[in-house]
Amino acid sequence: MPELPEVETIRRGIAPWLADSAIADVIVREPRLRFPVPPDLPGRLRGQRVGSVRRRSKYLLIGCEYDTLLIHLGMSGRLHVLTAPEAPRKHDHVDIVVDSGTILRFHDPRRFGCVLLSEGDGSGERLLAGLGPEPLEDAFDGDYLHARLRDRRASIKALLMDARIVVGVGNIYAQEALFEAGIRPGRAAGRLSRPECHLLVAAVRAVLERAVVAGGTTLRDFTGADGAPGYFQQDLHVYGRAGLSCRRCTSTLRLTRITGRSSTWCPRCQPR
Repeated sequence: MPELPEVETIRRGIAPWLADSAIADVIVREPRLRFPVPPDLPGRLRGQRVGSVRRRSKYLLIGCEYDTLLIHLGMSGRLHVLTAPEAPRKHDHVDIVVDSGTILRFHDPRRFGCVLLSEGDGSGERLLAGLGPEPLEDAFDGDYLHARLRDRRASIKALLMDARIVVGVGNIYAQEALFEAGIRPGRAAGRLSRPECHLLVAAVRAVLERAVVAGGTTLRDFTGADGAPGYFQQDLHVYGRAGLSCRRCTSTLRLTRITGRSSTWCPRCQPR
């Protein structure tokens, strides 16, 4: 599933092509996504001018004059920018065409993504309700994290992936941030001290920022809006490397399962 760095990479890729453009047409070939594409979406969007292209958690929000287009990539979704018409392929479900002729094409083989419309700026969208702070913004700091983890018995990795606490930190980046902070993924979250929470927040920020610069992580088929893969997988220290030698200390990386997800960690570099 595309995580925050991948979605942010796509946001940066599509924004220059959409901002200040008017939507000339919307073509829906397959409305049966995770949530059905609203039947009135094409009619409502046509003619509206795009004012902003934002991201909230793993959602892309294309702000128009009266409505906001909400896009989630699900497990396998992709958004590509086409500067000239191309015949749609299988699983090319939705096209957003702007007045320059540029096409934003939504491709999703598994159809777990969504393309929805929300009135106004999207702030009232129920899918965005209850989300925690963005990990790269000031509201997410060590004091906040320490307060949210207090008395929690669940593992720190599980809570780091809980969007009610902080958004966008998926499985890959949670493992990498915990490695950078030197914290075991299975440790009870409520046992982290305030200084350790500050350390972990700094690690989350550092890992996500590096991943965004690298264009995200391509493990299977993720590509940016220009079709280019991400390169952060070349910098992964623990994710997917169980049984291999740690790149930092040469210890054998261990594998454990936390809330049904595989987690790799280093017994020497993650002593806390």
